[in-house]
Amino acid sequence: ISLATKAIGNKIRCARIEDVVGEVGSENVQGEMQHRLDVISNELILRCLGDRDNVGILASEENETPFLLRSREEGGRYAVLFDPLDGSSNVDSSVGVGTIFSVLRLPDGGSREVAMLSPGKDQVAAGYVLYGSSTVLVLTTGNGVDMFVLDQSIGSFVLVTKGIQIPSGNKTYSINEAYTEKFSKEIQQYLEWVHENDYSSRYIGSMVADVHRVLLKGGVFLYPPTKEKPEGKLRLMYEANPMAMVIEQAGGMAVDGSKRILEIEPSGLHERTSVILGSSDQVGAVLQHCS
Repeated sequence: ISLATKAIGNKIRCARIEDVVGEVGSENVQGEMQHRLDVISNELILRCLGDRDNVGILASEENETPFLLRSREEGGRYAVLFDPLDGSSNVDSSVGVGTIFSVLRLPDGGSREVAMLSPGKDQVAAGYVLYGSSTVLVLTTGNGVDMFVLDQSIGSFVLVTKGIQIPSGNKTYSINEAYTEKFSKEIQQYLEWVHENDYSSRYIGSMVADVHRVLLKGGVFLYPPTKEKPEGKLRLMYEANPMAMVIEQAGGMAVDGSKRILEIEPSGLHERTSVILGSSDQVGAVLQHCS
C-alpha cells in the first residue's frame, strides 16, 4: 500500500505537467464519471498489491467485481478493499485528496466472496493516505491509530505521531449545507442548533481531507441521506468501514444515524450508507437531534 500510494502521490503532483487531469469519458460501477487519475490510481494499487503472496482478493470501488488472485491454500490470507482516489474531482483545484483501504482476513474454508461481506468490526487493518501539503499515511491495526508522513528525501513513510486521540470540545461540524433542504428534519434541526450555538463550519468536499482534520482537531463529519439518496451516498465497504475503524480506534464514534457503522451487516460490496463520525461529544450532539 505504501509503495502504491507513493506512486499515486507522485502522479498527483505531476498531474498538470503530464496532463492527466479531467474525466476519461466513461463511468465506473457506481455510475460516476471516472477521472484519469481514478484509473491510474486504481491500476497502481492493483499492480502493487496483486503481486503480494498473502493477498487473496482485491476489491476496488472502481470495479464491479473483485479480483480473485489466490486461494487460502496458495497463501491468500487477506482481502484488501480500497477507494483508489477519493475526491478525484478536486485534483484540478489542488485540493487534498486521498486513498482509503480496508483489510479483512480470509477464512480457511468456505466462500471467500461471502467472507468479504463481513461487518466492519471484522477488519484487521484500515487507514487512508492523504495527498495534501504533505503525503500522510494514517493506519490502525486494531491497537490505536498512528500517523506517518512521507519523507521525500529518503522515499519512506516516517512515524510522526503514535496513538492519536480525537480531541473533544471542538464545536466544529463538516457537512455540505447546500443540501440542507434535502436532509431530514432531524438534520435540519441539528444545523439550526449549531448556528445558534456558535459552531464553526469546515467543509472541504474531499472525505479523506475532512476526516483527517476531524481526527486531529475534533468535531464531527456528516454525510447524511438526502431525498434523492435515502440510503446515503458513501460506500460502506470502501469508505465508511475503514474510516469508522480509524475514528473508533482514536476514541471517537462512527454511526449511520441510528447504529454503529462497524456493526452493519453488508449485503453487497457496493452498498451505500449515511455517515456521522468524529469526537464522541460532537457525534452525541448530532444524535440528540436524531433520536
